[in-house]
Amino acid sequence: MDSIDKLLTRGVDTIYPSKKELETALRNGKKLRLYQGFDPTGAKLHIGHMVGLTKLSQWQELGHHVIFLIGDGTGQAGDPSGKSTARDKFMTRDELRQNAKDYVMQASKIVRFSGENPVEILFNGDWLNKLQLIDILDIAGHFSLQQLSERDMFQERIKRGESVNLREFLYPLLQGYDSVAMQIDLEIGGTDQTFNMLCGRTLVKAILEKEKYIMTTPLLVDSMGKKIGKTEGNAIAITDEPEELYGKIMGFPDEVIIKAIEYLTDISMEKINEIKKLIDEGENPMKYKKLLAFEVTSKLNSIQDAKNAELTFEKIVQKKEKPTDIPLHTIHSDSLLNALVETGLVLSKSDGRRVIEQGGVLVNDKLIDNSSALLSDFSDNKQATIQVGKHRFIIVKW
Repeated sequence: MDSIDKLLTRGVDTIYPSKKELETALRNGKKLRLYQGFDPTGAKLHIGHMVGLTKLSQWQELGHHVIFLIGDGTGQAGDPSGKSTARDKFMTRDELRQNAKDYVMQASKIVRFSGENPVEILFNGDWLNKLQLIDILDIAGHFSLQQLSERDMFQERIKRGESVNLREFLYPLLQGYDSVAMQIDLEIGGTDQTFNMLCGRTLVKAILEKEKYIMTTPLLVDSMGKKIGKTEGNAIAITDEPEELYGKIMGFPDEVIIKAIEYLTDISMEKINEIKKLIDEGENPMKYKKLLAFEVTSKLNSIQDAKNAELTFEKIVQKKEKPTDIPLHTIHSDSLLNALVETGLVLSKSDGRRVIEQGGVLVNDKLIDNSSALLSDFSDNKQATIQVGKHRFIIVKW
């Protein structure tokens, strides 16, 4: 497998209009202008983003012009992809820009923003917020109501009698226009973005009168089709501390190990196929899950960090010992939910409620089932040890 074969096959689901056509262009020496967009609806890039970022890195290394697009414009509309219900709240551009302030730092763990052939950083609010009425009408004129309403998630909502917000309905047109504004040759995105990316293909063909390729990357899902990337109700951020990152990956279900090794590591496909064969023949997958956790942790941090994280996991989880260096945090109230958010154990209060409801939180070794719990109910000295999942411990005082 040469570099182009790897680019077009590993961690790739579908290529439009076809893999053959794109491969021909690449082998003829064509250099492409390509991008992937990231709507900053949260402050942290997570492990699901790592699949696309890894693919962007491969394009960069082959000398193509790669754009890291921050969706402070599209984020205001609210991407309906994968959403079974309408959003309760739509974010402002200021909120989105605040969330995105560390995106480049986070993505730099995988792609290069300096040196030779650096990745370009753009914000789509810079052009989407300048569109006038006639511009929006012209964009909308390339699509029919039937085309936009045929999306599965919209049809499912309509059948259940739930609303489809027009802001979400127009989202694919805004994302599609990004390809026109940036003069794009190729767009990368998860399979859940296919409809949005095809809208861009339509607009590029109609307005720029040229081809636009699309490369979809597979979503990491379990046997039930549920996205991997959240464990114990908490997203796996690529900037998580090494011990936390390693431990969360060890919480992956066994059935995703092979795909995760393919999508998230640089281990050869030959070796991956050998691992798959051994697991299929009955070998304990724990060994290979630890390999996955080690490879991802070292890729996002360092080999020494991964070694330390592995030792911590073996001590705390496998040998069931408590860590001896539990960090201490001073918090502003004795609310358990506030403490979880304030100390970074969860990303939001909704995440915290989900963790508690799933039985993932202990306070002074007592399992908590009430998200309204107060830490003072379990402590007489305004100090408590909080455990989330199997491997995350903190001591708080208030």
